[in-house]
Amino acid sequence: MKNYTIGWDIGGAHVKVAVIYQHQIIAIHQAPCPLWQGLAKLEFAVQTLLAKLPSQINQRHAITMTGELVDLFANRHDGVKQIIETMTMLLVNRDVHIFCGKQGLLPAAEINETHYDAIASANWLASATFAAKKIQNCLFVDIGSTTTDILLCENENVHAQGYSDYARLISGELIYSGIVRTPIMAITQTVFDNGQNVGVMAEHFATTADVYRLTGELSEHHDQTPTADGAEKTIEASARRLSRMVGDDFNIAKLARWQAVARDIRQQQLQRIQQSCAAQLARHSSEKKLPLIGAGVGRFLVQEIAANLNYPYFDFSTLFTSHSTLEFSSADCAPAVAVAYLLS
Repeated sequence: MKNYTIGWDIGGAHVKVAVIYQHQIIAIHQAPCPLWQGLAKLEFAVQTLLAKLPSQINQRHAITMTGELVDLFANRHDGVKQIIETMTMLLVNRDVHIFCGKQGLLPAAEINETHYDAIASANWLASATFAAKKIQNCLFVDIGSTTTDILLCENENVHAQGYSDYARLISGELIYSGIVRTPIMAITQTVFDNGQNVGVMAEHFATTADVYRLTGELSEHHDQTPTADGAEKTIEASARRLSRMVGDDFNIAKLARWQAVARDIRQQQLQRIQQSCAAQLARHSSEKKLPLIGAGVGRFLVQEIAANLNYPYFDFSTLFTSHSTLEFSSADCAPAVAVAYLLS
């Protein structure tokens, strides 16, 4: 009988799963999951993904999460409790472990409310811990659809300044900025257009997915979130949504204008992330340059930041042996892959 180790990352917008067999990644899948709309969304996403997984009974499951933050739950503890209850129900009769931050993976049956703070939004620590074990000294940077994690790793340890989202927002190790779901008004208050700075409206008219469609850097494979207006995900529709941000109308003859605006927003987002990367690199105790390890669907920005700062770059996927035909890269779903490996 084959022994599979399966890692789950339960987010507020997506569920990601990775399957390990004989220390090799054989499958990685992702499903949209607007968890704020109810636990039924989580159940549907997980059941959809389970249908894609090996059917053998002998499975070990590792779970990490960020979904406890959505406003479906009264607070983070309530979210952790309900997500664990839902996942253990869906994975009944399986060997299930929960990632508890610095405490590592614990059997689900041993989890109680004293563990909830360590479990909440700890998926970044799983990824960074694995990177630290592989590279020893590095700056781990995961730019996803919604957030960016920046962690200094030294001597095989993650040197985090904060462990809660609150503390990490203070330290700059967490930036609530990603390449798909982030509203444009959260990136900038002005854009450069037609030779002048123009104020941006505080309206949810467009998201960073529109920016990266216009720059040609967002693949359909990673574009699983509905648009701000519920309309199509074309170049023209993205430009139309972006034009609303400055109170103007889109004309197809001036598409290049909105592509230029998109590049300006991209640069502003990149600069903010780059400044936080530089601040974490400045904490490194040695003069030797650390490699930047890029993860997440926005890791192309990490590669650019590394070049800008004149640091080496490695893709998170190079840390693994993978099957040749994966639906997603291990770097796309780093926490799910990391917890699977940490358990195996």
